[in-house]
Parts: sequence; structure tokens; C-alpha cells
Amino acid sequence: MSRRMITAMGFGLVVVLAIIMCSSFLLSLLLRFTSLTEHSLTWVILGLSILALFIGGMVSGKKGKEKGWILGAGTGLLFSVVVFLVQYLGYQVQFDPEQYLYHLGYLLASALGGVMGVNLSSHKH
Repeated sequence: MSRRMITAMGFGLVVVLAIIMCSSFLLSLLLRFTSLTEHSLTWVILGLSILALFIGGMVSGKKGKEKGWILGAGTGLLFSVVVFLVQYLGYQVQFDPEQYLYHLGYLLASALGGVMGVNLSSHKH
């Protein structure tokens, strides 16, 4: 794996984490200052997560300019590893089967974003 690919995946992961942190902040404000419950936002949270991974994959693909599905999938895999490490090391909780399905969806969304990012990037040098 080349340095450019690793850098592209790193940029994608940073974008994913930034989007998720901003979304979490806004959703926490909604939960605090409205009568919404966490349960009522379950699908919104899932949609925002998939969108964040898709955009992160796009950034990876656009930055790497080739092999978008690998760059996107790598970004999604990095995200899943970070989530697993935080969850396991911080809370001593392993993934359950439902989380494996979520992370498979994140991986697919990120890979699709990587393909789109390569196609949107300029191949001119």
C-alpha cells in the first residue's frame, strides 16, 4: 500500500470523525432543548452515520485518485477499528451482531463513496 493511499484514507477518516462529532453536538442540543428522545432519533443517527462514511469515502477516493473502492473500504475499516477500540478499551464491551451489520453498511457506504470520489477527481496531471 502506497503512502498516498494511506494519506487518503487518513484524510477520509478525519472527515468522517469531524462530521460525526458535529452531528453529535447538534443532536445533543436537540435532545437537551426539545422534547425529542434518543429513541426517536435512531434512524436519523443511522442516516447521518452512513452519510458521514459516504462523504469520508469520497474524500479518500478524491485524494487518492485511483482504486476508490479500496480507499473507501479502508476508510470504513479504519473507522470501525477506531469505534471498536473505543468501545472495547473504554467500556469493555464487544460488538454485538447488530453492530456488525451496521459496520458492514458503513463499509459499503464508504467503499461506494470512494468509487464516487475517484470518478469526481480530476485525472489530469
